[in-house]
Amino acid sequence: MKKNIKGKVIQLSFMPRLFPINVYLVEENDGFTLIDTGMSFCQKGILEAAASAGKPIKRILLTHAHGDHIGSLDGLKQTLPQAEVLISRRDAVLLTGNTELEPGEPQTPIRGGIPKGITATPDRLLEDGDMVGSLQAISTPGHTPGHMSFIDKRSGFLIAGDAWQTRAGLAVSGDKRWLFPFPAMATWHKETALKSAKKLAALQPTLLGCGHGSLLTDPFASMNRAIQQAENAFSK
Repeated sequence: MKKNIKGKVIQLSFMPRLFPINVYLVEENDGFTLIDTGMSFCQKGILEAAASAGKPIKRILLTHAHGDHIGSLDGLKQTLPQAEVLISRRDAVLLTGNTELEPGEPQTPIRGGIPKGITATPDRLLEDGDMVGSLQAISTPGHTPGHMSFIDKRSGFLIAGDAWQTRAGLAVSGDKRWLFPFPAMATWHKETALKSAKKLAALQPTLLGCGHGSLLTDPFASMNRAIQQAENAFSK
């Protein structure tokens, strides 16, 4: 596990050289908000990182309901029964294993590792613009129908889940990078993902953290170039 501390945010990266899976500990006055839980083997490292920082995990905030982002949710909830679990209303449905599409959604099959047998249930369902401590929830569908990103209003640090990737080069969800194609392969609807990527770029974040890959400082110009690249790729 690799640890990267930027102000009030700790990025924990598991298997950083092989298949990087990132989770984030965001410091608040009462403890940490954990963004995503990685896979089941990440649980021990997450708990140890929070303990070494001397603050409890108070909330478990999920960007979306793919297995590499919710894999240790049940284990963490059993260990931390008082921790509040938060996810978008739409991806709360995916969390139950239900992949049926809702009326009005593009009728493209939902892709990626959809969980089965998750026992933890959300304590709060998030909508666009909701605040979770210092974090503002941003609805960014595309990778999944209910994907959410979060920006720390104190610093402009954007945690984008799989709406973006930085592994093998910065890319919009759905725009395949052959050295790390997995987020693109698991993307539900590319055109919707592109709209969400533009929405996030318009925020002009100071720092970009994704589910897979390294942190990117001052990412605005790079995000716009990647958006243009995705537009070209998706139009073919």
